[in-house]
Amino acid sequence: MGDSMVTVAGGSVHVRQDGPPDAPVLVLVHGLAGSTRWWDAVVPALAASYRVVRVDLLGHGGSAKPAGDGYSIPDQGRRVGEVLNRLGVRRALVVAHSTGGYVATALTEQRNDLVTALVLVDTGPRLDAFISDGPVGQLLFVPVLGQLLWRARTDGILRRGLSTAVSRPGYRVPQGIVDDVRGMTYHSLTATSKAAEEYLGQRPLPERLADLGRPLLVIFGQQDRRWRSSSAADYRAVPGATVEVLPDVGHSPMLEDPQRTAALLLAFAAGHSGPATGSR
Repeated sequence: MGDSMVTVAGGSVHVRQDGPPDAPVLVLVHGLAGSTRWWDAVVPALAASYRVVRVDLLGHGGSAKPAGDGYSIPDQGRRVGEVLNRLGVRRALVVAHSTGGYVATALTEQRNDLVTALVLVDTGPRLDAFISDGPVGQLLFVPVLGQLLWRARTDGILRRGLSTAVSRPGYRVPQGIVDDVRGMTYHSLTATSKAAEEYLGQRPLPERLADLGRPLLVIFGQQDRRWRSSSAADYRAVPGATVEVLPDVGHSPMLEDPQRTAALLLAFAAGHSGPATGSR
């Protein structure tokens, strides 16, 4: 358990594991410009009963940051599946935040045998639900300005970029999260963003999920400043989906209200997690 590097197609991937090694598996996938650290506040509660596997997507956190291809959402999903294979995980409940929700969906499309259920946390269901046009938009969608800001990327610039990720008054993003964003390359940031836009533009997420036949929990912060919280209702079109909209919480419930977020995850996992790691 602990931290390790797993070499798969496309580059090495940083993995963090917590909890009993033979317990049922929860896989946690971060969003754009995130890392395993985004889940730190909820892991202690989850790891009491589950083997918690956190993965840094390619281009993020401690994983490789290649200058070329490999950032498409299907590629990222396939890579997570390879990592789980190497770790001996046969069945898992996958929890994903924001852009990570597209990766988790792609993984389920590719490996329906692996994923027992899905939890999506503030993952936008369709392109026109996106509302952020502040510092994040400048970084991603105004190439010249974005590159200039990225070359500077002081703590102040990065914290302004992260400001739409958290709405809780007085919350200060941990320095480790800021450092992980700084450690990205501009290519890995923009390539991941473009890949997510392409994947979502091909087909709205609820349509994809409706075809997969997997239990689904959607958690959305009512004060989300990146995606319209009203769009969470789109997921009710997925048969059997449960949608929880949290008041006074923004785009990152696991940071802003970790206790309630962990409680929702544990309640859902109790009915939908896979068998213990050693079970077939």
